[in-house]
Amino acid sequence: MCAHRYLLLLAAAILAVAPVRAQNIGSASSQGSDPRALQLLKVAVQTELSESQHDHSVWTYTDHDKTAERDAVYRVVDSPAGGVRRMTELNGHPVDISTAQSETQRISDFVHDSYAQAKERKAIAHDDEQAAQMLRMLPNAFIWTLKSETAELATLEYRPNDDFRAPNMEARVMGTMAGEMVIAKGDNRIRTLRGALTEDVKFAFGIFGKLHQGGTFDIERREIAPHVWQITESRVHIGGRALLFKNIGQQEDEIKSDWKPSTAKTLEEAAKQLGAG
Repeated sequence: MCAHRYLLLLAAAILAVAPVRAQNIGSASSQGSDPRALQLLKVAVQTELSESQHDHSVWTYTDHDKTAERDAVYRVVDSPAGGVRRMTELNGHPVDISTAQSETQRISDFVHDSYAQAKERKAIAHDDEQAAQMLRMLPNAFIWTLKSETAELATLEYRPNDDFRAPNMEARVMGTMAGEMVIAKGDNRIRTLRGALTEDVKFAFGIFGKLHQGGTFDIERREIAPHVWQITESRVHIGGRALLFKNIGQQEDEIKSDWKPSTAKTLEEAAKQLGAG
């Protein structure tokens, strides 16, 4: 299972805020939303939650990740026991011999480190739970309207819901976004989620950070096999800083391509396929 299959979709949507416990979420009313839009959204959310529990497919793919610090290309091989990735290009050029050797050693060390593997599994489980909580918040956190609808796609617009009461400082970011979501009606899956901060967000009057109005994100998902959806492109451009939340405030473009079913049954097999066996 891809570690960030659902995390990125929702974490980018609310700018990777810290987890919000479901029992603390206020019962904000979704009154004011278009009934048709709300119906489409709720069905899509339920489908995403269900598929996150039942889809155990594993894949290999190319991951092109560009940040302010570096532009890197990785080859990723997943397995039922987890996944590994190897950097193949850096800043537009194939990696040098030293970097290639370091990558081989890093992968080998991970495959033989049960503690590191357990730590990653725990992080993935946490991420999946966080993403599920965020999904459940969507109907009440925003006012939803139906922008357009065809036989294949429904485009919803969302804006902050003034009745939504963020349960903590982290979740305040949720109430300052507006944008649109595209739902693929055939599978009831979220195809596109994009938006922007409608105002500055200050933490503790700016002492602990500030996110700037106009920051944007765009998450694209596609059906890579019949009824199997994955994030294929993400663009997050958030300006500002937030001392308490390391993932808030980032400039990153990521494209995942060349998807193929993985034949690796174990981490060792995945590593071997990447030349680190």
